[in-house]
Amino acid sequence: MELSPTAYVILGMLAWGPSSGYDIKAAVDHSVRFFWAASYGQIYPELRRLSEAGLVEGEAEPESGRRRTVYRLTAAGESALADWLAEEPTTFETRDEGLLKLFFADSAPETAATSLDAKRRYHEDKLKQLRAIEATGQPEGCTALVLRYGIESSEWLIDWCAREAERLRR
Repeated sequence: MELSPTAYVILGMLAWGPSSGYDIKAAVDHSVRFFWAASYGQIYPELRRLSEAGLVEGEAEPESGRRRTVYRLTAAGESALADWLAEEPTTFETRDEGLLKLFFADSAPETAATSLDAKRRYHEDKLKQLRAIEATGQPEGCTALVLRYGIESSEWLIDWCAREAERLRR
């Protein structure tokens, strides 16, 4: 069975412990969404697919009168995750509308610095969020390594955007 990137996000989150779809989305929003987003519209159908494939098991668990299903990895799910982690990564794609607009800004040069200003503000906000995560002291191991990557790349991008916007304005 071919698994989607979202399936691997779910398997990875469940490797940390049993979770509901809602819990998985919350964990994604506070961790991998900085480089790999997953919506409810992706997570719930993928959980059903993974369950049908025997990679996760769900158990209904009433909480606050609301029906929720808590999922956990099966041995097959652990194996699928381990196999995927052992493969060399092949997708290093970044989609960045700011860079796309900057690339074509020679057609409207007055827009270039504004695009860089918006990109700088985005990374300043992202850096604040990453520093807040860092301040919790929770990230450890490879999770902390990815957090450092996010912090250091955001710092560099903030400086680069400010420097290049200033250069364009001269």
